Order: sequence, then C-alpha cells, then structure tokens
Amino acid sequence: MAIEDLVDPAEYFAESDRRARERRSRRAPREAEQLAQTAAGRLLIALVSAIALFTVVGLLVLWPGAVHHRGPSQEFGGATRAAKVQRTVDARCPGPTPQTCRKLIVGIDGRSVPITLGPVRTVPSVVAGDTIRVSKTKLQPGVKAPPGFEPYQFVDLDRQGSILLVGLVLAALAVVLLRWRGLLAAVGVALSILLLTTFVVPALLDGKPALLVALVGSLAVMFVTLVLTNGIGAQTLAAALGITATLLLVGVLAAIFVPLAHLDEHGTDVASVLTLQNGSISLRGVVLAGMVIGGLGVLADTGVTQASAVMALRRANPRLGTRGLYRGAIVVGRDHLSATIHTLVLAYAGASLPLLLAARSTGLGFSDALNSQNIAEPVIATIIGCVGLVAALPLTTGLASALASRLPAGVVPAGHGHSH
Repeated sequence: MAIEDLVDPAEYFAESDRRARERRSRRAPREAEQLAQTAAGRLLIALVSAIALFTVVGLLVLWPGAVHHRGPSQEFGGATRAAKVQRTVDARCPGPTPQTCRKLIVGIDGRSVPITLGPVRTVPSVVAGDTIRVSKTKLQPGVKAPPGFEPYQFVDLDRQGSILLVGLVLAALAVVLLRWRGLLAAVGVALSILLLTTFVVPALLDGKPALLVALVGSLAVMFVTLVLTNGIGAQTLAAALGITATLLLVGVLAAIFVPLAHLDEHGTDVASVLTLQNGSISLRGVVLAGMVIGGLGVLADTGVTQASAVMALRRANPRLGTRGLYRGAIVVGRDHLSATIHTLVLAYAGASLPLLLAARSTGLGFSDALNSQNIAEPVIATIIGCVGLVAALPLTTGLASALASRLPAGVVPAGHGHSH
C-alpha cells in the first residue's frame, strides 16, 4: 500500500506546522529568560535595545511634516484616470514631412473622445481594448477651446492592474508554499514599502539629513523583517547587531564615495523634477540614501543566514566553542556570499541594461560609458554593496558565534528561520 493511502500530505504538513509553532511558543519565553541570565546575552539584549531605541527616536524626530509641491509635473503626467481604447486611426500627419500619425478613440465618461498620439514610429504600441491613463487638457483662464481641441491627453499605458496581479501571484505562492511564514513575509514586505513611502521619501523631500533618514528607515525595515520572519530570540538579536554594524559601514562608504565621484543626479530628468518641486532637496543626499537602502536586502539576507548557521551548528554540537562555530559557519557563508554577490551585481546590471544598450548602440567606448553618471552610480552602488556583504560575513558570524557559545545549548534555536 502506498504512503499516500495512509496519510494525507496536506494534513501531515499542516500538523507539522502546528507542532512546530507550539514548540517555538513554548521555547520562546525560556530562551529569552536564559538569554538574559548570561553576560553575553545581557550585552546583546542591551545593544539591540539601544539600536531599537535609536530607531524609534529617529522615526519620531525625523518624521516629516506636510510635503508641499508646486503641482503635477509634465514628466510624470500628474493625476490621471483610466480610459478604454475603442479603436485606433492612422492617417497622414499634418505638415510638410510625409509620415503617419496615430489617433486613439477612447471611451470616458460615457462618451467617445479622440486623443492624438503622434507619429507612429515614436508612440507606444496601443491597440483597441487596451486600458490607458489620460489627464485633462488644461486651458489658460479665459482662453476658449480652439477648433479640434481634445479634452484629454494620453499619459501612459495602464500598468496598475498588472502590478497588482503580479503582487497577488507572489503573495499567493508565498502563502501556499511557505504557509504562515510566507504570510508573515508578505506582511513584512508590505510594511517595508509602507515605511519607505510614508517616512523615507517624505522625509527626504522635507529636507531631513539624507544619511540619517536612510539609516533610520533601513533599521526600521530591518526590525520589521527580522521580527516577523524569525521572531525575537538569540538568532534575531545576533543578526540585527551584525546588520546594523554593516549598514553603518555602507553608510560611511557611501558618504565618502558619492561626493568623491561627483554623483548628484544633476542633468537627469528626475533631478529636473526634484529641483523644480523642491529646490532645497539635496540630490547628492538622494543618491547616498538610495545606496544605503539598496544594500539592506542582501545585507539582511547574509546576516540572517549566518546567524541561522551558527545556531544550527551550536545545537547540533554543543561542545563547539566560539572558534569552532565560527569556522563551521564561515564555510557555509563563503559559498552563500559568492552567490549573493552575483545576485547583487546582476540586479544592478539588469536595471542598467537599457543604458548599456544605448551606450553600445551609439559606439560609446567602455571608459566613456563608465564615466557617465547614469552608469557610474549603479557601478559604485554595486561595489559598496559588495564591500558591505564581504564585511557582513565575518562580522555577523563572529558575533553570533561568540553569543551562541555562551548560551545553554537547550535554548539555542535550530536555525529554522532561514533557508535556501
């Protein structure tokens, strides 16, 4: 008889999850209590508590007020609404140059209105049935609409539905495959994005110190992610301490190399929008903050992985001391580090691919392309992130090893909080 006839796999895994949660809930108070009974544990708790206090105070002090702006910018189209494309019409463009222009007939407010896009070769590919974003065409006060006036203008294709759909697919897969941990991870991502959009971005626009805003925001995201996915325990505290130290290193490196390389976004479309809306904003600070926040994800991954490996080794072999735990976990970390560095490099390279293609298509030499601010910025961000990763490996592993070797083996977590 097959095992499937005896045990329902869904019930088996659900029961395993339930028992694991019960074991963790029973162990958590005991682990916290015994952690506080050791000198190393008390020191770790004090340090991480100080970091948490700094984060909370930083959020309160740096929390932005109302952000004032001068109205919607032309580059981003301002406020838009959805409209359905009913049909497209191609006809000869007005003027002496022989070329074909595209006009859309869209449905909005229960009526059909025309929107002229422009020459076919230069406009987005839009077909009947597509949903687009449009904005009202504004006239100066007292000016009458000229003949052929179009009340709406094309802004962009509607991508909001696609973004929502792919986000829901990711959340559903996380919940189905990882169960409650997947749900907590999805909640953590949502809260992290909320912190970035409600604190980091408005605080930068409010003129707050960019490096301090980036560090406080990153630490807040770190605590949210660690607590939701790993709970509160020795592993989480060790990872938090290692990630914090590495974030400070990344911040220092970014503060040194951003001005050294003259990275300030000047001359870009984004810089034009920012300076138009808020002349007091530090463009160099924006670049610096982006580097710190951009490195948080891989630093958190490395920190949690190393803390998890150390705790698992300690529980598997309670006789291992600090040096033995460090040697065992660093081997795991080196293999993981090479893959993580490749991930970071390829992520930045993928984001910069259109720039690389444009530079190559124009015959621009490698050194000249590298000197361009649009390419130099992700290159320096990648290098700083890799330096932070390399430093995070021995730092987090050493901290976790020193702590785990001084804890009773019975309260050391088995390293279940992170896997690859």
